[in-house]
Amino acid sequence: MGTTVGTAAITNLIAEYAELVDTGDFAGVGELFADGVFIGSGAPVHGREAVEKMLRDTVILYEDGTPRTHHVTTNLAVDIDEETGTAAARSYVTVFQALPEFPLRPVAAGRYSDRFERRDGRWRFVERHVRIHLVGDVSRHLRA
Repeated sequence: MGTTVGTAAITNLIAEYAELVDTGDFAGVGELFADGVFIGSGAPVHGREAVEKMLRDTVILYEDGTPRTHHVTTNLAVDIDEETGTAAARSYVTVFQALPEFPLRPVAAGRYSDRFERRDGRWRFVERHVRIHLVGDVSRHLRA
C-alpha cells in the first residue's frame, strides 16, 4: 500500500472519528479504538468498551441522540513509515455546538496527536492524545 493510499486511509479514520462523535455513535468510536488507547484530560482509556463508556459518561446527548456538536479537524499532517507499517498524525480540532437556546459557537479548540498501525492491510488507531488548549462554554456538551 503506497504512502498516498495510506495517507488517505488515515485521513479517513480521523474524519470518521469526528463523524461518529457528532452523530452520537459512541460504540462506533469505541470500535475505532478496539486495540488502542484514548488519552484526554483524565486517565488513559484502553479498548473498545472503555472508550465507549468514557464518552457515555462525559458527553451529553440530546433528544436526537447526538451531542449537537460539529468537530472540525484541520492542519492535518501525516507521517507514514511504510516499512514498519506505522504512522503518526497531528491536527487541530475545533468543536462547535448549537442548541435551540444556545446559538452556534465554538466551545473548545485544541490538538490531536495520533499514532496508527497497519494490521491485515488496514490502518487502525493505536493512540489518540487530545490536548484542549482553548475552552469556551462546555456546560451543554460535557457532564460536570
